[in-house]
Amino acid sequence: MALPSTSILANFNTTAINGEQNNMNGSQCYSDEPHVWHISVLPVYILLVAVLGIVLNVFVLGVFCLHKKSCTVAEIYFSNIAAADLILMSCLPFWAVNAANQFNWPFSHHLCRLVNFSINMNAYSSIYFLVLISIDRRMALANPLSHIGISRPKYAKLGCVLVWALGLLLSVPTIVFREVKDFPEIQYNICYMAFRNLTERAVFDVMQFTFSFIIPFVIIFYCTIHILQALNNRIFEGLNTRKKERKATTLVLAVLLAFLICWMPFHVTKILLLLQEAEVLTGCSLEYALNICGHVFMYLAFFNSVLNPILYVIVGQQFRQKVRGLFKRWRSTRKSSVNISCTNSTR
Repeated sequence: MALPSTSILANFNTTAINGEQNNMNGSQCYSDEPHVWHISVLPVYILLVAVLGIVLNVFVLGVFCLHKKSCTVAEIYFSNIAAADLILMSCLPFWAVNAANQFNWPFSHHLCRLVNFSINMNAYSSIYFLVLISIDRRMALANPLSHIGISRPKYAKLGCVLVWALGLLLSVPTIVFREVKDFPEIQYNICYMAFRNLTERAVFDVMQFTFSFIIPFVIIFYCTIHILQALNNRIFEGLNTRKKERKATTLVLAVLLAFLICWMPFHVTKILLLLQEAEVLTGCSLEYALNICGHVFMYLAFFNSVLNPILYVIVGQQFRQKVRGLFKRWRSTRKSSVNISCTNSTR
């Protein structure tokens, strides 16, 4: 779970552009070292994250789609997260090629907008599916009676439609500002967010920080506190909590914790980068450190899309049962086909 500097990948481009421009202007802060690091290490890392994310999320979607039983409300949300993460991961190879090409965008102007729009939309969507999951778990434990009416699959599907629509709406600025621009002084075509001034960028960053982190974090934190309180109250009152419910809650908490670990460093770094560009924070050492951290934490955030399907397998008992059921069905089908072929051959 999906939003680097001024779009989901703005830092990635503006840092490279600013570094080249500083070099042209004789800035003493500019160094070739981070530039070489971007070209040699970053493309491999991006491609590795993309391949892992695609394989794992295809596996998760396959398990949910091929299993005979209909999905529960939580599984509907998890499958939508996997779909959003899969689309996001499918767009990252374009940025691996871009990084390997020294940030000289080798594709068309329309593909620049489409790729980044898809990344933003699915990152936002993935985050808000986590919000729906946390709300569902909170109501299941804290208000089980009221939860029965609103936990039906049709309401879950409606919630998913609204989340996709929200992700689409929040990604509109990417279509408006994202463009490919030729920088003749460095002989590069750069795909980046073409803000006209720092104010536009600050407004966009604040909006992005609010909707992609602050609002989801507040809701998730509130629900998590109530989830933990509900579990403690049940233990204190001597009520028997079903293992199935506990396992589901553990999975949700693990996924939410992974979201916070992956996304919080990126958003903190983005705020510091904005302050540095506004010259509130200065210094070559800070500029160099933020340059490196901006890239590292950006793709740590994207790694959340790889962690989610891993957590399903490690923590999700129901998911593992679905996987075992599919394997048993596949083995029985294979044995049946072998027996039929053997019978036919003996006739």
